[in-house]
Amino acid sequence: MPTPEDIQVVGLVPLLEPHFRKAVVRDLMPDPLRTAMETHGLTPRHGAVLPQLLAGGPLTVGEIARRLQVSLPTASELVGGLSRAGIVERAEDPANRRRVLLSLAEEFRPAFEEFAARRSEPLLRALDGLSPGERAGFLAGLSAWVREVQG
Repeated sequence: MPTPEDIQVVGLVPLLEPHFRKAVVRDLMPDPLRTAMETHGLTPRHGAVLPQLLAGGPLTVGEIARRLQVSLPTASELVGGLSRAGIVERAEDPANRRRVLLSLAEEFRPAFEEFAARRSEPLLRALDGLSPGERAGFLAGLSAWVREVQG
């Protein structure tokens, strides 16, 4: 049986959903990135690859698949679309020539960094109001939620 605190937390989650709607995301996207995404018919699923490369790149297609919890063919398709648009670059792994490493194309890195900063403003403002202990607790809770969702 959920506690009143559990119910309060569960009630807050849907209030974040409008921040992730396509129109809101599109309006925050710098022109070069938005144009490339729209011209090549790329979707929010394609866009989900980009923060992974910004935060953890370069990555392999397999690492993208694991992070996004999609199949290897799906990750390959997403990366392929981003690569055709010139947003993602592929390079041979110097340590293992059979592996392909993916990274943000330098041409799009500034636009995506600007977009990531715009998207994260509300979160960072909220975190600024927390004590170091509260921030650590928030990060621990969010990380635990991600681990649960990812199984």
